[in-house]
Amino acid sequence: MTIDPNNLPYRPCVGVMLLNADGLAFAGQRRDSEVPAWQMPQGGIDPGEDAVTAGFRELEEETGIPAHMASLIAQSSAPVHYDLPPHLLGKVWKGRFRGQVQDWLLLRFNGTDADVNIATEHPEFSEWRWIAPKDLPAQIVPFKRAVYEAVLEQFAEHL
Repeated sequence: MTIDPNNLPYRPCVGVMLLNADGLAFAGQRRDSEVPAWQMPQGGIDPGEDAVTAGFRELEEETGIPAHMASLIAQSSAPVHYDLPPHLLGKVWKGRFRGQVQDWLLLRFNGTDADVNIATEHPEFSEWRWIAPKDLPAQIVPFKRAVYEAVLEQFAEHL
């Protein structure tokens, strides 16, 4: 059966660009990818949550960094979205969404590398590193590159 993405909604999501004291961004290698697929923390916005609350929750769920170790610098001025490639439609998110519409947060990390713990209850990443923000689009899976370029553009004055 062929899935028509035009009949599916976008999943509400938040993404987090976490900057360390050197201005580098956190990126994690996805555990569920067989190819290099580095990304910044991101995840669904639960019913009743706003983007900021969801962003700090996702940050802790994916990196082990509690909210008190990060501070909000900026929030995206407009949401960005992406469509899943055809081979992932019907497989990701139980086939309920065509892609994601994302609000993004720019956060300052106020801790040290020792405060990062990707061995969380439901680990998303197999490894992590700090990356220059300008290098992020080249590290992400191709169907999300335009999102990362838009995020960099929206946060340019802070980077």
